[in-house]
Amino acid sequence: MNYENIYIEEENKIAVITIDRPKKLNALNKDTIYELHEAFKELNADAEIKTIIITGSGEKAFVAGADISEFAHFSVKEGGKLAAKGQEILFDLIENLSTPVIAAVNGFALGGGLELAMACHFRVATDNAKMGLPEVSLGVIPGYGGTQRLPQLVGKGKAMELIMTAGMLDAQKALDCGLVNYVVAQEELLPLCQKLASKISNNSSVAIKQAIKAVNAGYSYDKNGYAVEIDAFGGCFGTKDFKEGTTAFLEKRKANFPGS
Repeated sequence: MNYENIYIEEENKIAVITIDRPKKLNALNKDTIYELHEAFKELNADAEIKTIIITGSGEKAFVAGADISEFAHFSVKEGGKLAAKGQEILFDLIENLSTPVIAAVNGFALGGGLELAMACHFRVATDNAKMGLPEVSLGVIPGYGGTQRLPQLVGKGKAMELIMTAGMLDAQKALDCGLVNYVVAQEELLPLCQKLASKISNNSSVAIKQAIKAVNAGYSYDKNGYAVEIDAFGGCFGTKDFKEGTTAFLEKRKANFPGS
């Protein structure tokens, strides 16, 4: 597929998706959400890609928010459909993707941009990053999972404060409350993400897929996370990766996982 709003680079089993709308500070519009949906599906189906990094072009913004001009005149029905569709095809897709996704937050991550980052499996930010959910200042609430994922990451009280004040966190405060895992200088952002991605890529992709599934189950209202973990743990014993991993350990060598 030819992309107009994003581009993809692949190297050493790592794919980097860059949202490329610098004049709009990489704001998410309908077309960009669809292109990201297609890109994540395509990369997830590629057995050679072990980790995905998503970032924004330039040094000002990861994603400065949703493109408000697209939905400013929507009806109640249209607004509900917008949120439902976006969550289904992108935000929930990323959260449950079997390939690990790292958000490289380079600058502003506001509204839908922060929701995109939070849907990723974890986040690394530049020291100039600013994060927040300002939707209530527009008379609406976060609609791409922000009211659910932010409390999971920072706790209910802090999430309530951030959502109700429409305030922003700087990178250090985001690190302090667990919203991001690391804060680095701009030039160190992608190198660190690639280093982390490389470490992930050395491990069993089959086991990682099951770990993502089990962790997410613990935050789902209709699943028993412990039961999912037990089932996933047992299932790993029937894989070639388990046989290779345990054999390599006993033989005191590095594992070469077949990925099945």
